[in-house]
Amino acid sequence: MIIADQTLVKKINQKIVLQEIVANSPISRARLSEITGLNKSTVSSQVNTLIEKNLIFEIGQGQSSGGRKPVMLVFNKNAGYTIGIDIGVDYLNAILTDLKGNIVLDHYNPIVKSSSGFNKDVLFSIIKELIEQMPDSPYGLMGIGLCVPGLVNTEQKIIFTPNIDWDYEVDLKALLEQEFTVPVFIENEANAGAYGEKVFGAAKNYENLIYVSVGIGIGTGIVINNDLYRGVNGFAGELGHVSIDLNGLKCSCGNRGCWELYASEKALLHSIHDKQALVSHQEIIQLANQNDPEILMELQNFGFYIGVGLTSILNTFNPQAVIIRNELVEALPMVLNSIRNSISSRMYDQLNNSYELLLSSLGKNAPALGACSIVMDHSFERFTE
Repeated sequence: MIIADQTLVKKINQKIVLQEIVANSPISRARLSEITGLNKSTVSSQVNTLIEKNLIFEIGQGQSSGGRKPVMLVFNKNAGYTIGIDIGVDYLNAILTDLKGNIVLDHYNPIVKSSSGFNKDVLFSIIKELIEQMPDSPYGLMGIGLCVPGLVNTEQKIIFTPNIDWDYEVDLKALLEQEFTVPVFIENEANAGAYGEKVFGAAKNYENLIYVSVGIGIGTGIVINNDLYRGVNGFAGELGHVSIDLNGLKCSCGNRGCWELYASEKALLHSIHDKQALVSHQEIIQLANQNDPEILMELQNFGFYIGVGLTSILNTFNPQAVIIRNELVEALPMVLNSIRNSISSRMYDQLNNSYELLLSSLGKNAPALGACSIVMDHSFERFTE
């Protein structure tokens, strides 16, 4: 039997108290004792330590329940900051957040060509710019979270990016940690998006969910019992490469008939370009709102194929919620209706009525905020060391 020493017990108690203040502030010492089960003297001692560390502070008196008015405690969300970076196929989205996930600064940068060298130069420049504009704080920059649309192994190395020309010999985590001397965490884009929605967005109240990012490709993030499911090597969630047509088109992953070859934005745009010279989401949305028959038909097919893949996901995982991140689906209710109809026509009623189909509430910032959340989780561990 391993017996925890007094120092370890204090660290554990401090972490518990800090987590409850982060989640429930403003909160009194008495309420903390009730929630945590710790005695009042332990809570008081840990609160004093956290105040000394500039992690919490008192904001005045709350409502009395019969006796003396309690002094309320809040988490110091400005004790430090995090940077989240989402490197997409044709964009780089960077945000600076406080320790409650509020975006303080953001920098969205469309890029014409995605390559390792180009992205690295732009990436370093944007991070330096965010750091220069970062407000003063007791702990400064707590870390950098970065996500990419591809395979990231358990050692946080980028293994494969099917839609980005990437130099896989580059250890981006090591380069960033050497340059900025803070912890760096690298994650798959859909995993980060799922975690962002879980912590800050549409999935706050769900323990089991699937996040589906529909872009140039399709990525899925899986949350089971409130935790990201990454698989043995970190590659879980590559459901965009599940075949929906066994004899279909050849995919860059090596498979045939992959879901993303039919239901991604790349597939939609390719089909539209065969008929019209459109280049932007806004043009598609505008024509859809004008009831252009060809565009409506293409969008109907887009929703249909998304629904085909989602049916397999629902049958496999039976989640409480599926969250879709896609600008066109978010802007055009008819696409979401097409997705719903596609699913309901393929699924028995009991399962079809057991989940929520939701749109992302964080939009393009979901992956970057998820990357920041991963940094925050590790930061809270460091705070109580």
